[in-house]
This record gives sequence, C-alpha cells and structure tokens, in this order.
Amino acid sequence: MKALIVDDDFYSRNMIHEILRQVAKCDIAVDGEEAIEAFRRSLLDNEPYDLICLDLLMPGLDGQQALREIRTLEQENGVSPLSESKVIVTTMLADEKETHDAFFLGGATSYLVKPIDEEKLMGEIKSLGLI
Repeated sequence: MKALIVDDDFYSRNMIHEILRQVAKCDIAVDGEEAIEAFRRSLLDNEPYDLICLDLLMPGLDGQQALREIRTLEQENGVSPLSESKVIVTTMLADEKETHDAFFLGGATSYLVKPIDEEKLMGEIKSLGLI
C-alpha cells in the first residue's frame, strides 16, 4: 500500500507515520500545496496513493481545498470512482462543519478524530479494504 500523510502538525504526522509504516510506503506533506504536488507526481509516475490521511485545518491551502483538487486530478486523469484514493480526514471534534463539507463537497472516504491511535487507524484501513 502507498500512503500520503498530510498534516501541518509535526506530532500528528509522526504518530500517523509510525502506525502506517508497518503496512505502507509513506510520503509526507506538511500542507495542501505539497499534498497536491505529491499526488500529481504519483499519478504521473503511475503509482497513485491507495490512502491519504488528510488534516483539514492547515495554514495556506487547507485540507478542504487540497481534497477538491485531488479529486479533480483523479477525474482529469481518468481514475474511476472505484479506483480513487481512500481519504481519511483527520480532524478535531470542533471541526464539524469542515468534516461535513469534506464528505459532502470534497469526497472524503472517512474520518478519525485526533489524537489518532493505532487501533482506530488500523481498524479504519481494514474496513476500507486496504489491508
């Protein structure tokens, strides 16, 4: 499995990476712009991400905007809805509107509330059929 971890918080990125590196080749982006560029490169290299863990609230280009752009890139590159990257939004409980918008406007697959723990993340990945 190939995964992209997108979070502006060092601690959150490292926690998710420590969990995922057992089952995935992981790339890391610290903001939405880096995420979009990494995603674009993965499509050009014909090695798309199976999983994206995406923080919604980041400075600059936030997770909402990045997710919309990622889904647009998939459409432009002929990726079928069944083959789209699974996107787990990582968020705080206070982010209810952003989480709602990520699902209904951005095409997120699921979400987990921070802090992320191994059991919940691995359970979510299994439920998405990635491992």
